[in-house]
Amino acid sequence: MHRLRISGVLDCVAHHRQLFALSCTHLVYHCFTEAASFLPPAHQIVVIMPDMEIKSPKWHPERETEEDVFDHTYKEKEGPKPPTVIVWRNVILMSFLHIGALYGLFLAPSASALTWIWFCACFLFSALGITAGVHRLWSHRSYKASLPLRIFLALGNSMAFQNDIYEWSRDHRVHHKYSETDADPHNAVRGFFFSHIGWLLVRKHPDVIEKGRKLDLSDLKADNVVMFQRRHYKLSVLLMCFFVPTFVPWYMWGESLWVAYFVPSLLRYATVLNATWLVNSAAHMWGNRPYDGNINPRENRFVTFSAIGEGFHNYHHTFPFDYATSEFGCKFNLTTCFIDSMCFLGLAREPKRVSKEAVLARAQRTGDGSHRTG
Repeated sequence: MHRLRISGVLDCVAHHRQLFALSCTHLVYHCFTEAASFLPPAHQIVVIMPDMEIKSPKWHPERETEEDVFDHTYKEKEGPKPPTVIVWRNVILMSFLHIGALYGLFLAPSASALTWIWFCACFLFSALGITAGVHRLWSHRSYKASLPLRIFLALGNSMAFQNDIYEWSRDHRVHHKYSETDADPHNAVRGFFFSHIGWLLVRKHPDVIEKGRKLDLSDLKADNVVMFQRRHYKLSVLLMCFFVPTFVPWYMWGESLWVAYFVPSLLRYATVLNATWLVNSAAHMWGNRPYDGNINPRENRFVTFSAIGEGFHNYHHTFPFDYATSEFGCKFNLTTCFIDSMCFLGLAREPKRVSKEAVLARAQRTGDGSHRTG
């Protein structure tokens, strides 16, 4: 009986098999062609010194990080702000999602221990698809990843369901380049609700669209994994965000299909969403600013925990190209531990790091006086 219930879902995706087979063959080919460039030693950190001179002559930070460095020349247009246009479809969908997540909380006590282990595994996988994947790798290019690792992170990103890699990276680069101005997609100056979820419920400010179109996104367009995911994004979300989290506990250990859908699927999805949104909202409002007191992003311990290492936000906006997003390495930073592990295994290389001297000099020059070395 259970197998009959999912037959319809399987039939819906059957017609995509040939297209996936062709595209996946193309990706597998690139796995072998790129493998040679990721042979050990892989964990060679590119260190940025106080004078910004780089030990490796092949890498130029002013070229690779130009798109995510704040643009001080941008000026908001004078006159009245454009009217706020509510996207009611998004309002309805987000409302249903969070109602479903609340119902998942109600069902939580009835979920088995294995289902909760699966919930945590899906949370971690989808969170890494955001933090280690679309954020630190594709948005900031703070390290280089082999093709197998990029595929792994792209699948996690699809499970997270927060827009495809290309669109997420574009909007995030705009966020850094025009942080807390009209051109910032989730401008925290407009309040907690807007920067947390409200920005997804209304039309973008015209400046966000304009500035996003002017960014150089050639690196994303040249990445086969990014463009493959973009072409098949809806199907990948259906499979990774909803089908896989629901199917595995139901099929593997007999969890109720109802519980499997509402707990490891909807509740997990809403949890990852809000953990990510807290970086845009809470980490721009509450906490100290040890590296640059002139900007709003803060060091927020709760966000550091909930977003597996993304709460060192004053540091991150001060040094957006640092792969660790913190001067403390793996301390309270699960994402950095993951990237370090991938470097050790030879699946990632060239993580960019700011020297301790540069961090201390910046903290003394522009920090709010709360800087600590450990």
